[in-house]
Amino acid sequence: MEIHVLKAQGLSEREIARKLGISRNTVSRYLDAPAAPKYKMREPRPTKLEPFKAYVERRIAEAQPDWIPAPAMLRELRAQGYVGQIRQLQDFMQSRKPAVRDDPVVRFETAPAHQLQVDFVVFRRARDPLYAFTATLGYSRWRWVRFTSDETAATLVDCHHALFEAMGGVPREILYDNAKSVVIKRDAYREGQHRWNDDFLNMAKLYGFMPRLCRPYRARTKGKVERFHRYLRGNFYVPLDSRMRASGLVVDAATANAEVGKWLRDVANRRVHPQTGHAPHTLYENVEKVVLLPLPTYLPKSAPNWPATRTVRQQIHSLQHPLSVYQQMLTEVVA
Repeated sequence: MEIHVLKAQGLSEREIARKLGISRNTVSRYLDAPAAPKYKMREPRPTKLEPFKAYVERRIAEAQPDWIPAPAMLRELRAQGYVGQIRQLQDFMQSRKPAVRDDPVVRFETAPAHQLQVDFVVFRRARDPLYAFTATLGYSRWRWVRFTSDETAATLVDCHHALFEAMGGVPREILYDNAKSVVIKRDAYREGQHRWNDDFLNMAKLYGFMPRLCRPYRARTKGKVERFHRYLRGNFYVPLDSRMRASGLVVDAATANAEVGKWLRDVANRRVHPQTGHAPHTLYENVEKVVLLPLPTYLPKSAPNWPATRTVRQQIHSLQHPLSVYQQMLTEVVA
């Protein structure tokens, strides 16, 4: 329309081309055509993802009602020979994902080695429960996980022993929710003075950290560890669980713990955090680790990772398959 208007105003084709920033051939073509030229949509070209789309759709179906994030799916595709970019995969997966409104998390920052946030996340209840004790350092976002079959006070204490041994030190305070394994009664003596679980309190005295509680019904104040729960479920547990369910197997604590250490080392703590702009491993090793409180000179032996209320026969029977069966199955999937 602009070309025809300018031509009607007496401008030459050269002047029109210069004014509109187009070529003279384009001006001539539009002036000679009885109507505006119509362009056909280019046929979509096959992408590097094309041979893997069926696999991606199958893995999405296997993971339902959960969702496998694109970075986790990319690791599976890389093992099968995919050499394309993650953007292609993200676009394809997004087209098959229903829109979900994100739930914002309010965060606050702390000094190095000042605060650790811990919690239990539930993956399964009923007859074959599965939980995960998770910990996130507030400054570096360094993460640690241990899967368990219960969330009792004894298990909580045992997880702390293993956590501090892995950290090589102790933070100055740890933030908890109001679970009975931590606090028997909040504000029992006066506001801010709680009646702690005896086993938990003895453990806190041994390591010399200050326990802190979230406000009731405000667990989101543990924003760093709460957000990590979503990442742990989607990036680690859902891919593992969906693969094993496809083979008729169930993820138990022993199998999950055999896999999660490598995932923490190579993925979770190596990924650049969007808030800090650094990998948790880097900030932890270079800044936070060196200012942790030292471990006590005496440390109790870690208790076996069994629920105290189950007999030895029940404990052995609870494992559906030897660990070697799971390892062989996972190795075959990766290969």
